[in-house]
Amino acid sequence: MPAALAALVDSRGFAVALRAVGLVFFGYVSWAAIAGPDSLTNPTFGVVFVLLWVGIVPASVFFGPFYRAVSPVRTMHLLLHRSIHGRDAPADRGVAGGLPRWVGYWPAAVGLLAFVWLELVHPDANYLGTIRLWFAFYLVFVLMGGVLFGTRWVARADPFEVYSSLVGRLSIWGRRSDGTLVLASPLRNLASLRGEPGLVAVVAVLLGSTAFDSFREWNFWLRFSQSTDANMVLINTAVLMGLCFVVGATFTAATAATGVVPSARRWELPGVFAHSVVPIIVGYMVAHYLTLFVEFGQQTLVQLSDPMGTSANLLGTADGEVNYWLSNHPSFLATTKVLAIVTGHVLGVIAAHDRALAVLPRRHHVTGQLALLVVMVLYTFSGLYLLFGA
Repeated sequence: MPAALAALVDSRGFAVALRAVGLVFFGYVSWAAIAGPDSLTNPTFGVVFVLLWVGIVPASVFFGPFYRAVSPVRTMHLLLHRSIHGRDAPADRGVAGGLPRWVGYWPAAVGLLAFVWLELVHPDANYLGTIRLWFAFYLVFVLMGGVLFGTRWVARADPFEVYSSLVGRLSIWGRRSDGTLVLASPLRNLASLRGEPGLVAVVAVLLGSTAFDSFREWNFWLRFSQSTDANMVLINTAVLMGLCFVVGATFTAATAATGVVPSARRWELPGVFAHSVVPIIVGYMVAHYLTLFVEFGQQTLVQLSDPMGTSANLLGTADGEVNYWLSNHPSFLATTKVLAIVTGHVLGVIAAHDRALAVLPRRHHVTGQLALLVVMVLYTFSGLYLLFGA
């Protein structure tokens, strides 16, 4: 990258500005969540379920680990660290020492599962009290862990930061080993992700929850949900967790079903190949949430100008109108969704193939990939089937 641009991006002022923007926006939305009307016109719901959960994908693809740069939780942790230790530089060790390696991404996997359960299963997710309670636990979970184990906990436990960092591996922004900012191939950036405990669980939750969101929109499932007297919260919870487990189990079985690997033991192979699922996740997110992001995202920007429901226009967006061009062009929308899924799977296969050539013995270059190829095809078929079935 040009030296001037690299110097700007790496400057302290730029980092402080991004953190200030993130913290101010967090405060603004918190004001709406605490003092605003408990109705669907409150922008909190759109910010959480659209701008944050869905918008984190394009923001990270275009700008890299976007959420890490603006995260209000990370900013709070840095300020808390400075107040305790009297210095700016965060430590990877907290009062309880460093984070054990075996913990890995497991805290983030738990946090992601908790969030998708809130979004897709919880019967009261459209009430502000539920949102406030979830994010109160989220703040305590991440901040207290940061105090105990240092900044590595934040990087491995914050579900939104982990999600953004994974997707950000598909951006064009990379760094050399010496930290120099460079333009790089997205697949090269993706290949730099190394397997850690819990990484497979993270991608399984992300992929399985998106599949569940499509599954619950099936006419068959809608009719069943409306006609049964059974507890649908328990049933949906079981189906959500079951789909996440199926994704994780099939991927683990496929990657472990290969020849002897000199550089990694068999049980480590799922983590070694887990990066190849990231493009599939992005393709699913685009296919499933494109309309939601574009149209409800516009609606949220309109609502943000009037967080108290008093007909105010604090941000100058209250008079905006939602453009429904995507919904009015179903053929273009369907084509875009199919291309997103297919492109994600093609990139995933390429990433898995490259990693297989790097870690498998030569005699297993073909046979060692067959099981994973079958699973990838299964994911592609399932994604398209669920997309059109919904």
